[in-house]
Amino acid sequence: MQKKLPFEAAFLHLYPMEITKIYGIHALKEAIDAEMAVEKVYVQEDTQHTKIQSLLKECASLGATISYVPLEKLNKLSKARNHQGIVATISPIGFIDIEALIDQALEQTSAPIFMLLDQISDVRNFGAIVRSAVAAGAQGIIVQKKGGAPVNADAIKTSAGALFKIPVCKVDHIKDAILYLQAANINLIAATEKESQSIYDTDFSKGFALIMGSEGRGINPSVLTMVDTKVNIPINDQIDSLNVSVASAVILFEAIRQRQ
Repeated sequence: MQKKLPFEAAFLHLYPMEITKIYGIHALKEAIDAEMAVEKVYVQEDTQHTKIQSLLKECASLGATISYVPLEKLNKLSKARNHQGIVATISPIGFIDIEALIDQALEQTSAPIFMLLDQISDVRNFGAIVRSAVAAGAQGIIVQKKGGAPVNADAIKTSAGALFKIPVCKVDHIKDAILYLQAANINLIAATEKESQSIYDTDFSKGFALIMGSEGRGINPSVLTMVDTKVNIPINDQIDSLNVSVASAVILFEAIRQRQ
């Protein structure tokens, strides 16, 4: 009798990390019907194919990113396979909606921890943040559908498999998630070096969502106006700021230290 593998091990065994693309109209339709997480769709520019147009509507409604590209790009992506004018990438993990994520977290604990990532673009940073979040016992990762690092096989690899161990939610905009979290009495805490309040003077005992900004511009100013608390990490003045994944880990484990 063949030994049953854990889910993440089974995935790595059956689907090598680099194989995340599907090609053609029927293959994409089957993936959608099987409720696979379609992440990005590349479609031949100026296509008028009715079945493709229908698929694009379905993919967009599921939160997939649509890119119109030249035929040469599709040929390169598919490595000369019969792509029929459409190629898609499939995320090896599924996603949960924001309401279900919050409900699920509150069933587990009265003081959940969420990571709210405002367009973290580097997949290595994203993977490292997820790993730290899992190690700290966080209840969920929330990202924006567009503009951030792809939640794909590379992200799983850089998280050392931690992405299989925590729910991930995609929202149209970070502000959408903030409103849902605030309605559930979750404290919104934004990390910014421009703030004077130290993490060591901040109460992390209650449920909170930690907002971390992109590597280049940090947290969007419009997002900062909506948060409850803004904090910084005291560091030596010879350094301007910490890497976002390192900063995430520092704050998460200060929260855990307080809770213990």
